[in-house]
Amino acid sequence: MITLICLILIFIAWFLLIKEYIVALKGSKIKLKRTYYEPSFAVLIPARDESKVISNLLDSIKKQTFKIDSKDIYIIVESRKDKTVSIAKERNINIIYRKNLTNRRRKGYALDDAIKEILKKKKHYDAYFIFDADNVLDRNYFKEMVKTYKKGYDIGIGYRNTKNGNSSIFSACSSLTFSMINTFSNNYKMKHNLTLTVSGTGFYIKGEILEELGGYPFNSLTEDYEFTLYATLNDLTSFYNTKAKYFDEQPTDYATTIKQRTRWVKGYFDSRRKYYPLLKNKASRKDNNYPSVYIALVGVKPYVLFVISVILYLANLIFRIISNSIVKIEVYTLLLQFFLIILAIYIVLLLFTGILLIKEKDNLRLNRKMKIKSLFFNSLFLASYVKCLYLALKNKDLTWEKIEHTGNIEKEVEK
Repeated sequence: MITLICLILIFIAWFLLIKEYIVALKGSKIKLKRTYYEPSFAVLIPARDESKVISNLLDSIKKQTFKIDSKDIYIIVESRKDKTVSIAKERNINIIYRKNLTNRRRKGYALDDAIKEILKKKKHYDAYFIFDADNVLDRNYFKEMVKTYKKGYDIGIGYRNTKNGNSSIFSACSSLTFSMINTFSNNYKMKHNLTLTVSGTGFYIKGEILEELGGYPFNSLTEDYEFTLYATLNDLTSFYNTKAKYFDEQPTDYATTIKQRTRWVKGYFDSRRKYYPLLKNKASRKDNNYPSVYIALVGVKPYVLFVISVILYLANLIFRIISNSIVKIEVYTLLLQFFLIILAIYIVLLLFTGILLIKEKDNLRLNRKMKIKSLFFNSLFLASYVKCLYLALKNKDLTWEKIEHTGNIEKEVEK
């Protein structure tokens, strides 16, 4: 009976994946409106207690081939005693002090406060860029994003590279997570003009969109994914610019990666709970953005079904092994079966990682030794999402926690 249930779950998962692929081929019918003027940009940097790293980001902005004036950079902090404040003052950069912090200590709230304050001053920007304080930008980042803006896209997403991928196997595998989102998912979606997945930092949103919203009303634990669902619902166009490169720091230890990814999983489900009914109402084959809506509705369901089927099957095997209802020879057969299933899953994820590394070529800043390590370890890293899912479901009152940044930059990033 358990075997039959597992087979049904696997069939449903494959059906959803195949249908998603077919629907995506139809593409979106949303049209773009090109612009030819030089756009004005605002740069928003949530930077609570980020004095260790923010200078590197500000230096990289100063070195841009498309110049950004310091008066258009906004650093968001919570306290005047924050050491980040003195760094901003030295560079004549705007400082936005957050006032209402009660139950609002999340990145989305910080961005909302900043945009509302800018709008209150009647300032207009053609686009708002959002960066984490630990980022470092390639010198041509804004130059490339100007091209994306002029093509008429509402959202522009840069190429997320790693700042410290060679520091540990965990930072390397964490870097590969964003490669999966961009190199596999966003690249494919872009070919069919679908709504892309925004992931945290290194992107812009058109100013008129935020002006219409009156701020940034996305405040879940994954405000970026929440905004992605909003973009899908409202037919916002998006583009993944692989030439607009920036570098991001990743956690270097297991405990921090678990904490971070548990927050992502929790935020993912919270965002879907809010937007799923709205997307379902929009889901019509006549809708110009129907493929994007359908993909958003499916989400990670196929992968969750795969995981559930494997867990059910393995749990059934374990139960049969420890029970007294089978003869000794069957125990060895079941143990072998258990081992082969685990091995098969590992090999599939290993092949997946290998394909990803091949597609990335030399773009992702991982040395040869770390690439080899990642090839064999990333399967285990991905499997640990099961633990993150368990923790997210267990901890209903999960809150945002600050992840410490080291400020360490690998030599090739500084060039």
